[in-house]
Amino acid sequence: MDENGKNVPQEVKGWNWGAFMFNVMWGIGNKTYLPLLCLIPLFNIVWIFVVGFKGNEWAWQKNDYKDIETFKAVQATWNRAGLVNFIISILFVLIYIFFLSAIISGIISSMDNY
Repeated sequence: MDENGKNVPQEVKGWNWGAFMFNVMWGIGNKTYLPLLCLIPLFNIVWIFVVGFKGNEWAWQKNDYKDIETFKAVQATWNRAGLVNFIISILFVLIYIFFLSAIISGIISSMDNY
């Protein structure tokens, strides 16, 4: 997707946690609006991965960065925030599963007493 004829350097390509986790906000902040397709139900399950893989390329093409280091510095902030959000989300899911299984086992064991 070389939208505006800008070549994408190899150093820019790669996974972007910020684009993956904050897809809509990241897209608006980087002036690339394809991540807004994540608002479509069911399609978003696949599209968030596309945004994670292609996000850096889209951001490079849509913005006027002076050099690769500036671009990487901007995206490093998004990457850190996205990775932290991903880890916290996984922890919350694991805690939820733990408590749900404890509640279900408590209900089942209380039914055995009757």
